[in-house]
Amino acid sequence: MITKCDHPGCTKAGTCRAPKNRDLREYWHFCPEHAAEYNKNWNYYADMTPEEIEADWERETFGAPLKEKTKSNADTADYIKFLNDFLSGRGQFDYTPPKSKLPTSISGALKTLGLPLTASWREIGTKYRALAKKYHPDTAADKSSAATEFTKITTAYNTLKKHFNK
Repeated sequence: MITKCDHPGCTKAGTCRAPKNRDLREYWHFCPEHAAEYNKNWNYYADMTPEEIEADWERETFGAPLKEKTKSNADTADYIKFLNDFLSGRGQFDYTPPKSKLPTSISGALKTLGLPLTASWREIGTKYRALAKKYHPDTAADKSSAATEFTKITTAYNTLKKHFNK
């Protein structure tokens, strides 16, 4: 829902959000011009002492300060658990579901065309056209084995064509 710009006297649409305070839970809705003006003058660290700014920066960067022992210990325990799980139980991180085994007719057809098991339909078509050109009985250099090879690659191609529903 688009509201009117919250800047006094402005009648444009308030399409840009701008925080009202540091907790970033409430926002003003300004038009782009007033949002730019507001953001240029807004200071997240206004009304904070240098010590409070340093503590806030450190907490946001490194997590709970050491003064808060229980939170710090909980964070450390979570991190150590993560590292132990990663180092000792790699299966949880690197697990890939087992691939379904291809039927022997499909793997044989791919082998006949000289393609890997992961070949795409486009790769199959490209390879088939290249081999068909090479072994076609009308254009092949060795006409004695050309007909046999052409039949093999055509059969393999038709098997893959059925498998890929083409």
